[in-house]
Amino acid sequence: MPVFLKKLLFWGFVAFLIYFMAFRPDGAAQMFKGIGAALMAIFQGLGDFMTGLMT
Repeated sequence: MPVFLKKLLFWGFVAFLIYFMAFRPDGAAQMFKGIGAALMAIFQGLGDFMTGLMT
């Protein structure tokens, strides 16, 4: 993928996030809470897996 296209997509995504947070703050907060919860579940599962290997 050309560098210009990557930069364009990245800045477009950043602009969308800013727009989303400015005009739909409740929806943005819920989205970030969901992402955080999913990451916590992934790392908790990984920790449980590693603990299971060690015992």
